[in-house]
Amino acid sequence: SYRRLRSLGGATSGWVGELQARPKTDTPTMLQLDFPIHEIYAAPIASQTLLDDSEINIEQWLADEVRTEFDEEEGAAFVTGNGSNKPRGLIGGYIPVANASFSNANPRLGYLATGVSGGFTTGSSPGSNPYDILIDLEHSLKSTLRNGAGFLMNDLTLAEVRKIKDNDGNYIWQPSTQLGTPSLLLGKGVETDDNVADIAADSFSIAFGNFARTYLILDRVGIRILRDPYTNKPNVSFYTTKRVGAGIQDFEACKLLKFGTS
Repeated sequence: SYRRLRSLGGATSGWVGELQARPKTDTPTMLQLDFPIHEIYAAPIASQTLLDDSEINIEQWLADEVRTEFDEEEGAAFVTGNGSNKPRGLIGGYIPVANASFSNANPRLGYLATGVSGGFTTGSSPGSNPYDILIDLEHSLKSTLRNGAGFLMNDLTLAEVRKIKDNDGNYIWQPSTQLGTPSLLLGKGVETDDNVADIAADSFSIAFGNFARTYLILDRVGIRILRDPYTNKPNVSFYTTKRVGAGIQDFEACKLLKFGTS
C-alpha cells in the first residue's frame, strides 16, 4: 500500500494593531490517502511441441497478447474500478456529491446536474442551451486548477457534444486543424475513453478536470513472467503478473457532469 498526506488547508490569520492581543488562530489539517496495490494475472499455456516447431515466436506472441489484455483491464479499472481487488476508478470508485455540498475534507468528487434525466437541456433561452451547463462545469473548477484541465467522455457522448451550438448558431466544437493538436471544447482539450458511461438516466458521462493532478497511478514493478514447464506437462505455463494501484489524490481538481435532475 502507498500512503501520502494531503493538506486540507484551514489556516486562519487576522489583522491586529500594535498592542492588541494575538489569540490562537486555526491550524491547518491533513488527510491521509491510502492506495492499495493490487495484482492482475494471466496464465496462458502452450505445448512444448508448439513452442519448438511453430514458425512464429509463440512465447513472444503470448506475452504481447497478455500485455494488451492487461492494458485494457487497467484502463477499465482506472475509470470504473470499485476497489475490490482492483484500483478505485476515477468515476466508478467513489460516490460523487453535488458540487454545492463539496468539501475538501470529504473524499468525493463534486458534480453538476444537467437538469434532465438522461440528456441535456434543450432550447436557446438562457439556462436552457446545453452549452450553458458545459460552461458551468468548466467554471465549477477553481481558476487555479483549470490550467491544464480538459474534458473526458466516451465517443458516443462526444458525438452528442459536437452537435451543440451556441446562441448564435455556431458549433462549440473546434476541430483540430493540425496533426497532433487536440480538438477543443470551450478552448480545452478533449480525451475519449469508452470505459466512461454512455449518456443515460443519472449517468456520470462527462468529467472535466486536471487529470494528472486528480488521479494517481502506481506501477509497482512492471510485468513479470514465470515460465513453468513442470506443473502441467507437456504444456508450458506462462504465469504473468503485474502489480498496480491507483486512485484519486486530489478531489478538488475534477468535476463530473450528471445527466439527471439533481
